Amino acid sequence: MKGARANVLLAAGLAAAMLLSLIAGKVWVPFSAWHGGDPRWLIIMELRLPRTVLAAAVGAGLGLSGAAMQGYLRNPLADPGLFGVSAGAALGAVISLFFGYTAFWFLPAFALTGAAVSMALLALLVGQSGSVIVFTLAGIILSSVAGSMTALAISLAPTPFATSQIVTWLMGALTDRSWDDVAIALPVLGVGALLLGMTGRTLDTMTLGESAARSMGVDPLRLQILIVLGVGLCVGASVAAAGIIGFVGLIVPHLVRPLVGNRPSAVLLPSAIGGALLLVLADSLVRAAPTVSELRLGIAMAMLGGPFFLMLLLKMRRGLA
Repeated sequence: MKGARANVLLAAGLAAAMLLSLIAGKVWVPFSAWHGGDPRWLIIMELRLPRTVLAAAVGAGLGLSGAAMQGYLRNPLADPGLFGVSAGAALGAVISLFFGYTAFWFLPAFALTGAAVSMALLALLVGQSGSVIVFTLAGIILSSVAGSMTALAISLAPTPFATSQIVTWLMGALTDRSWDDVAIALPVLGVGALLLGMTGRTLDTMTLGESAARSMGVDPLRLQILIVLGVGLCVGASVAAAGIIGFVGLIVPHLVRPLVGNRPSAVLLPSAIGGALLLVLADSLVRAAPTVSELRLGIAMAMLGGPFFLMLLLKMRRGLA
């Protein structure tokens, strides 16, 4: 009952935030312009609505991935970027920009390919062990390697324009996104979210410890496969659509736990809705901010997430003292 109320409140907040997102911007569009006879209606339908839908979808995918990661690793500081999938997807997109393959389908295709390669390498490194420790270390290794290759691509970029494109894209943003971007990202995010939703009860059992979960019939390898595929699809599609937007998966589960409790399965859906709400609000604010050029969404989330991460770290340190 507690979780149901929280979900309803979060969903209502998301609906209000999406409505605000359609109105807000450098040019505010009042309700009186919401009809086909007003030319400003095109701003809403062709520019703001797809951007708002994409922000909600990406935020939901990242929030859900963060909740699943924290439940699986039993670590409140876990983040979807820990898997190496985000870094792999970013590397794929950077390769696309490096070689000048900037036509519409190329960049998201390269990013999703990078995510898929990262997932495959992660599976090979972990093998049949199903161990959470091996899994975590493998993800850190992949993130490090992909990050270094991305830095190499930036340093060897053939032109200053290519360098600028790569750096700008890595900052993360939803600027100039269209319905075509929504059509690419939404199905992939949907499949990833479905896979992560299947892990809820197993994650609850894993809170008793890996050995206890095995004794109760839990297959750690199956859970690991679902987590890798689900997080990989959600994060890969998010990076392909918007670049790197960090901290959503870290922040949102902590914000919703006081509303629904600490059970991993109870946190999944509220984290998805909360992630969508957070990213829609953040995108509305960066779009409406009185700056000469639009602040990149990835930078805004990093400015919010950095202090939040520090606060969590200090809280954990006090708890251990």
